[in-house]
Amino acid sequence: KKKLLEELGENTLPYMTPANADFHQLWKTKYSKLIFRKSDVVPEELHQMVQEGFLTLREHDCFFQDLVRIKGKDFVTPVSRILIGNPGCTYKYLNTRLFTVPWPTEGYDIKYCSPQIHDACKALIRLNDYLHIEAVEALRGRNLFEAKEIKDTSVTDREQSFATSPTEKGSVSKDQSSCGVPEDDYIILKNRTSYNVTLLNYMDPLQMLYLKQEPYFGMGNMAVSWHHDENLVERSTVAVYNYSCEDSAVEESSEQKPKGRDPAVWHVGLKVAWDIETPGLAIPLHQGDFYLMLDDLNMTHQHCVLAGFPPRFSSTHRVADCSRGTLEYILGRCELALQNLQTGSDSMALSLKSLETAVVKQVEEIHNEVEFEWLRQFWFQGKRYLKCTDWWLEPMAKLEEFWRKMEIMTSLVLSEVQKEKQIEEQRNETIRCILLVLIERQKLRKEWTAR
Repeated sequence: KKKLLEELGENTLPYMTPANADFHQLWKTKYSKLIFRKSDVVPEELHQMVQEGFLTLREHDCFFQDLVRIKGKDFVTPVSRILIGNPGCTYKYLNTRLFTVPWPTEGYDIKYCSPQIHDACKALIRLNDYLHIEAVEALRGRNLFEAKEIKDTSVTDREQSFATSPTEKGSVSKDQSSCGVPEDDYIILKNRTSYNVTLLNYMDPLQMLYLKQEPYFGMGNMAVSWHHDENLVERSTVAVYNYSCEDSAVEESSEQKPKGRDPAVWHVGLKVAWDIETPGLAIPLHQGDFYLMLDDLNMTHQHCVLAGFPPRFSSTHRVADCSRGTLEYILGRCELALQNLQTGSDSMALSLKSLETAVVKQVEEIHNEVEFEWLRQFWFQGKRYLKCTDWWLEPMAKLEEFWRKMEIMTSLVLSEVQKEKQIEEQRNETIRCILLVLIERQKLRKEWTAR
């Protein structure tokens, strides 16, 4: 992009704010899957619960900067975060796995460090339920509009208003959205909006020594650089609730430039991925506003967060792809590996049931997965989760026990290949099978030790 800009002889690409005359037309044509809602559509009681929850978590020092890895180098995030969600879920981004502080869930015994933290987590699951309903209705309304548009090219003003006015205060009516959508489609919409985690963010820009400048459009200070959200179910909706701690001292400037954003106000920036012709958007975020990134918007577009002056919290609700990221999953993998471990009649002697290369390789791969995707990821982040709950300690102790048994299994494999009775061809096949896995293990152990 920078090379293309140099060829064009320009320093920055154009972008628009709501002050631009063509802002809504651009939104309609290039950013129509972004839905924005003002704070007054959200019940006041919910606002109060959630915002008190944010402040509670900050008072209990529950927000943490993450050490993430980008292109082999470690960076500390300027934004502090905490993951709250379904018990046993994790969310991985930039090679860092976060473990949920569980929100209150029926059937789980979750002990919180204080009643206030319990209340904060309860408020966030309430917000989660609310945003799930809003996202389903927004997707249903969009589907209905598109179906109507296909049948009738002359769109009514009311329909056009819904489709082209992302800052409209209300959602599509429940009566309208409940008809005309096949049951199978409804199930798909529900699955793509059934948020299992929320990643909470907090940052006070005035406490930051340096913030990176937005490089393409000249939008100013960035709290979060341009990115696609990672580790999500395909085409799932992302919902973001904003709480910028505004007061009378920080308000939108009356002298705002028509073509630029007010630097005092937090904004979300959007651009079409790998496109230097379509102008970007910078949309102001005020206390209690929320927005939805529908369908494939997260894949086709990128977004960033542009810092204002006041401290700001956000709750970003996601359908995390947990196919390989739940406690249930990794415990199942461990049980699969340990099926190859046999205990002798004296309960002390251990041996392997099979030395088949496929079986041995699978066990060693699971060994690596447990160590580097779970145990080291968890303990690398220290005991920070204990500020909220001790829920993860028992599962981690269980995983450590499984890991120790897999260490024994590795030793048993190596002992077997050294025995003279081993046929050379079989020995070589076993060594080839596990050598790459063991080399990877050694390399990763050195990297984690260095970190």
